Amino acid sequence: MTIKKWSRAEMASRVAADIADGAVVNLGIGLPTLVANHLPEGREVVLHSENGVIGMGPAPAEGDEDYDLINAGKQPVTLLSGGSFFHHADSFAMMRGGHLDVCVLGAFQVSATGDLANWHTGAADAIPAVGGAMDLAIGAKKTYVMMEHVTKSGEMKIVERCTYPLTGVACVARIYTDLAVIDVTPQGLVVREIVEGLDRAGLQALTGVPL
Repeated sequence: MTIKKWSRAEMASRVAADIADGAVVNLGIGLPTLVANHLPEGREVVLHSENGVIGMGPAPAEGDEDYDLINAGKQPVTLLSGGSFFHHADSFAMMRGGHLDVCVLGAFQVSATGDLANWHTGAADAIPAVGGAMDLAIGAKKTYVMMEHVTKSGEMKIVERCTYPLTGVACVARIYTDLAVIDVTPQGLVVREIVEGLDRAGLQALTGVPL
C-alpha cells in the first residue's frame, strides 16, 4: 500500500479539530498559521498574535489584503467582530501570564521528553534571535508542534535529544506531522494516529526515539 502523507491543509485540519470551543490560541509563524483556515464551523476559537492582535479570523480573500492588519509573521489577516489591538507589551503579558490555552508552533526538532528547538539551526541566513517563541512555548497551557516528520534530506526531527539551541524544555504536549499524531507523556511518546499505508514499524524507522 502506498503511504499517503497528510498535506499541509490536512495537517492544519487535524490540529484544528483538537482545539476546544472557547480556547484562546496563538498560531506560530509558518505551518501553524494554516490552522486558522480550518477551524470547525460553529466553534469559537479566539486567535491571538504576539504583535498585539486578538480575535483574528481566517486569511483574507485574494485582493482583500490589508497590510496594516497582519500577524507576527507579517501575513495579512482578518479581524472578527469583537477583535482588538493592544500594545506589544500587553500581548507578551498575556503570553507569559498563562492566558493562552494553546499555542501551535513549528519545529526543527522535538526531543523524547518534549524539549523544543524551533528558532536556530546554525545556518548563516538563520533568524538571529528566538523572538516570542520561548514565551509562547512555556507560557501557554498546552504547546502543540506542527511539522514534517523528517527533513527534506531525510534527517529525523523527533530525536532523543535536541542538537539545535532549545526554545523550551519539556514544553511540547503533542506533535502533529505529515505521518502521525504523537503525544509526549511521562511514559514516553505515544502514537495516536498514523497515515494510511504506514504501519508502526515504518513510522518507528523514521523516528529517532522509541514509540
